[in-house]
Amino acid sequence: MTAVTPPRPFARLRLLAIAVALCLMSACTSAVGEQNDRGSTGDPVDGGTLRVAAKTDLIPKSVFGQSSDGGNALIGLVYDSLVEYPHDSLEPRPALATSWKVAPDGRSIHLELRDDVTFHDGKPFTSEDVKFSIQTIADPAWSVQLQRTAAAVTGFDTSDPHAITLKFDRPLSNILDLLDIVPIIDEDTFDQVKAGTGYNGTGAFRFAGWKPNSELTFDRFDDYWGGKPHLDGVDVKIVPDPQAQASGLRSGQYDLLLGTTARDAETFGKDKKYAVLDFEGATQQTYVGFNLDNPDLKDVKLRQAVAYAVDRERILDEVYRGKGIAQNLSWSPSSPAYDEAAAHHYDRDTAKAKDLAAQVGKVPTLPLQYIAGDPTAEAVAQIVQANLADIGITVDLQPVEYAQMYQRLVGADFDGLWIFGHTYAQYTPATLPVSAYPFNAEHNASNFLSDQYAEHADAAWGAPDPDGDVAEDAYAALNADMIDNVWLTDLVTFWPRIVTSSSVHGIDYTKRTELILRDAWKDQ
Repeated sequence: MTAVTPPRPFARLRLLAIAVALCLMSACTSAVGEQNDRGSTGDPVDGGTLRVAAKTDLIPKSVFGQSSDGGNALIGLVYDSLVEYPHDSLEPRPALATSWKVAPDGRSIHLELRDDVTFHDGKPFTSEDVKFSIQTIADPAWSVQLQRTAAAVTGFDTSDPHAITLKFDRPLSNILDLLDIVPIIDEDTFDQVKAGTGYNGTGAFRFAGWKPNSELTFDRFDDYWGGKPHLDGVDVKIVPDPQAQASGLRSGQYDLLLGTTARDAETFGKDKKYAVLDFEGATQQTYVGFNLDNPDLKDVKLRQAVAYAVDRERILDEVYRGKGIAQNLSWSPSSPAYDEAAAHHYDRDTAKAKDLAAQVGKVPTLPLQYIAGDPTAEAVAQIVQANLADIGITVDLQPVEYAQMYQRLVGADFDGLWIFGHTYAQYTPATLPVSAYPFNAEHNASNFLSDQYAEHADAAWGAPDPDGDVAEDAYAALNADMIDNVWLTDLVTFWPRIVTSSSVHGIDYTKRTELILRDAWKDQ
């Protein structure tokens, strides 16, 4: 029996109401249901290689912390976690752990582990692998966003190879988030991970090879504990140009696209030869960040002016084709920390924006960096540039290659303004301010430091019940911190969209946007 505390009745009703509203806004259908409506021949069939087009490549030195398409595909295919959240809820399901129980004082969790699991090289999975995996994620060298939570696990009882007790010095309200996110890795072959030459996991597919900036290949793992996958393998091609991806799908070169634009997805959705899969619960956010080490951005009035100036509704309509929510708050609408009024505090108000900018005085041209070659990022950047020009602020658009953008994010090394995406807003609320690069209270991409913010983040982290009164007070305080200090301003909350041929079935996605293909199959 799992001992995670279910949401209180009022919380369940609130989340259900929000989910229904989101579905009505987006005409949502389940991913699996939509696929089955698009030409399924009936029962799954075995065989075939799924051909995937991904926009961004694997980055080996940050493989456990990155958000690239190639890296997420590798993690989702090769590795398993201890528990699994569905992409649309925070109710964990068993994976490599069959059950778990949190101690009454919140300072430990005991997990029973599967005893029938092997790594791809045949090595049995044991509690020592859990210990090594969490300790690896806790190592700052890997720049993993959950590093602080992993480091808060201070004790490991591995006396039973098929059970483990994790101990903490304090309650951790997001411990199950960690267990969902941490991939279980093998210590004996870890040098291959460091070199980017091998990845030995327990997942449904085995790593077969990587050609940088070209492709990743995976073979079926016949002895997978969850049952032999239907597909023979997966071939992930790195195709940075969304138009090339779209052309490849139409010509039959690819079966599945990661990184298509909202406009292309809209077009594909009108043709029964294709399926567009929406994973609403695995939300992502696009935001404008501010580097407070830039002296021109230290005055909060200027940052507030930018937040008021941006036309979020235009970005939602034109760039995301209405598939999302325009808001400035950094939580997903399903989060216990979400507050409707706070989410619209910075709705567009050019008069306020001009007044705040005038109080700051003359502002020099500001650099605005975004992902090079990404039409979505470019379109958002152009709208932001035009909006800021309306209030007398000039920005210089500077496209930056994805790998460099990611390293700048990790190193808090942007020149001024930047446009990027963040996630973790769909997890237990404490995970965002103690983990995510843009929000980590100890060190974040904006170089924003505040004792008050750190105190509120810590209060949310140690709350005994993520839906309880202590937690709700902490969330309200965090919302006030975000609104008052504006070290970044969110623009749009949206969800992953995958476009496939109608011959593809059984696709799923993790809450952290990793591709799941263990039940996938293709019409033959």
